[in-house]
Amino acid sequence: MKAWRLHGIGDIRFEEVEKPDIKENEVLVEVKAAGICGSDIPRIYKTGAYSHPLIPGHEFAGIVKETGKDADKKWLKKRVGIFPLIPCGTCEPCSNKQYEMCRSYSYLGSRCDGGFAEYVAVPEKNLIEISENISYKEAAMLEPMAVAVHAMRRTLRFEQDCQVTDVKEDDKKENDSKDKSILIYGLGTIGLFLFMFLNEAGYKNVYVVGNKESQRKKAEELGLLNGHYIDKDTSIIDADASTKSGFDICFECVGKNETMNKVVELAKPGGVVCLVGNPHSDMSFDKNLYWKILRNQLTIVGTWNSSFTKEESDDWNYVLRCLDERKIYPEKMITHIYELADAEKGFECMRDKLEDYIKIMIDLE
Repeated sequence: MKAWRLHGIGDIRFEEVEKPDIKENEVLVEVKAAGICGSDIPRIYKTGAYSHPLIPGHEFAGIVKETGKDADKKWLKKRVGIFPLIPCGTCEPCSNKQYEMCRSYSYLGSRCDGGFAEYVAVPEKNLIEISENISYKEAAMLEPMAVAVHAMRRTLRFEQDCQVTDVKEDDKKENDSKDKSILIYGLGTIGLFLFMFLNEAGYKNVYVVGNKESQRKKAEELGLLNGHYIDKDTSIIDADASTKSGFDICFECVGKNETMNKVVELAKPGGVVCLVGNPHSDMSFDKNLYWKILRNQLTIVGTWNSSFTKEESDDWNYVLRCLDERKIYPEKMITHIYELADAEKGFECMRDKLEDYIKIMIDLE
């Protein structure tokens, strides 16, 4: 099969490789679409992977072509999305079905071969079936959409001062707080998806901070803005009289020290700050800002990845319901599409910022 294989930092090659041999509990997925994540670029060009050679790519979808000896034959010919984190299944978080916090996980595309290839070996437990209503390109964005949903649901539950497990009760609590002021700092893929899902859930008092005209236009195209876009150079608190005292909820979706500090400053007393962006550098608070956290009794929420339990209440099923009911339109996020052989153009576009982009997709259909 053909695949993009990373041999070392900056050394990625499009080459012929052996089709994966699947284990007893795995299936062979023929990849139909794969998204390039922002985290793929430093992995390819700056940090490398955990071992080499390795096929990157963790945002992908396809069709099951073969099943291992112990895998359920029902998956044959099923259209599937793939949860890329492979939990150990034995640590304390795994025993609580909090697989995203597994202490000893593997990961498709960073610790084992992933989706920038014609075929991938995937554990059966990592599959989720997709309906004919959902395109492969949309399904390849299930992972970043679920990450955004996880940040949204986790933070709203903290803001409501409870850990809710009952979905109906959770929905009731959320309906009681639709007027909360919310700030999303950073309008990359996750920030835009977060905005999309907050909008779909009925939160209208949402403000976003971007640093590119293309981001503002994309948000407008998605029908999300309602006049709540703020350029990063604008005095945010002065942008609207209703936010003079700060925001009830702040999402940091950039991953830089300056923006982390900024959202803490912009949270109102008793507010919640959710840290979403992967860190680009070391993070630190100066003394005065730390005092602000204490004296304003702020809640700092960390979030990473998404919940995948195969239960109706998990983040992936939440996203699937929204897709099946056509409540969201993620295909509008796709700005570039390349065939597998040309995927390096997408890597370089993101690495060198050659053009404005949101989601770059590899099409294998």
